[in-house]
Amino acid sequence: MKKYHRQIEKHMIHIPAGEIALRDDRTGDRWSVNVKPVLLSRHLVTQSQYGGVTDHWPAATLGVDHPVESVSWLDAAHYCNELSRMVGQPPYYEFTHDRQNATEIEGSTGYRLPSEAEWEFACRAGTSGIRYGELDDIAWYRGNSAGGPNPVGGKQSNAWGLYDMLGNVWEWCTDVYDPAVYGTYRIFRGGGWADEARGCLVTNRRRSHPTFAIDDLGFRLARSS
Repeated sequence: MKKYHRQIEKHMIHIPAGEIALRDDRTGDRWSVNVKPVLLSRHLVTQSQYGGVTDHWPAATLGVDHPVESVSWLDAAHYCNELSRMVGQPPYYEFTHDRQNATEIEGSTGYRLPSEAEWEFACRAGTSGIRYGELDDIAWYRGNSAGGPNPVGGKQSNAWGLYDMLGNVWEWCTDVYDPAVYGTYRIFRGGGWADEARGCLVTNRRRSHPTFAIDDLGFRLARSS
């Protein structure tokens, strides 16, 4: 298990501390978040990684190096907990008895989903535009995806070495969106292979119920640094 842990950590990128300005186009709200240093996986979680931990292969488009998709937020959180246990880290999420929701375990150093502030800060990698590069160079989207997800890492990374932050599949974040209005809905970011160019922007936010799963939605790992 120590060897497996080292292999995972080898592909984690250290994201420095910083500040990010977020916005919600639905409400018009804007706010700033101080981001602490965090480790973020270089690539989206692949089907081989997901299957190796959970023994499930839920993706609609099969391929060992393709991103896992058709996974709910709950599936992603379960994967994080199972991976943490495999490598001797504490679980990050505590599930409710009916397993229809989960909360963060304060102080846990286990694997988890990134917060949306961490995600956008890492996606930008010091840039300030709508994307961190030319769309066709960095992302699989409707204009070049050939109608499905593609193997991870096939496009240019951003300046911090992170691949597929835009396009290929949307990425679940750990945050609850707006509990007063949407209850347990969680946020996802980044755009996917089925989206037009306007869907692949660093600021785009979507949300859905934590049981929601679709063939252009996956995730990547984070761990507190």
